[in-house]
Amino acid sequence: MEPITVPDLSARPLGFKVERLMESPADTLYQAWTEKFDTWFAAPGTLIMKAEVDSVFFFETVFKTEEDIVEQRHPHYGRFLRLIPNRLIEFTWLTGAGGTEGAETVVTIELEPVENGTQLSLTHKGFPNEQSKSRHDSAWEMILEHLDQKMMEKM
Repeated sequence: MEPITVPDLSARPLGFKVERLMESPADTLYQAWTEKFDTWFAAPGTLIMKAEVDSVFFFETVFKTEEDIVEQRHPHYGRFLRLIPNRLIEFTWLTGAGGTEGAETVVTIELEPVENGTQLSLTHKGFPNEQSKSRHDSAWEMILEHLDQKMMEKM
């Protein structure tokens, strides 16, 4: 199934690619990204997600840094553009200030089963500025490590 529209990123070409060998199998990772976001990333009770092309999703992350007086809520919005079970997930990713600054970006996750787990490749494109790109580039490394740890705990 093809999405009804695909974001035009030609005016926002900034992006990056992160690769990581994950211990978790590809099917576990696929489910984590398409159905079980609240078991490893989204704040419990905030996830609205259905693994279908053009299906819109929403969730929040909530965290508090040492500098914060109160916890900070970070809403995330998007929709699935392409889904190939256990192989590929592509979705839009939109957050506010301190995130994508309201720009609709695109995340593509490729899963390649290997002998010791899964080779995961994450490409994130369409950033409005270098600061937004840099924040996400450093964050995704930590997030992928956290994902693998959480999925391995459940196995």
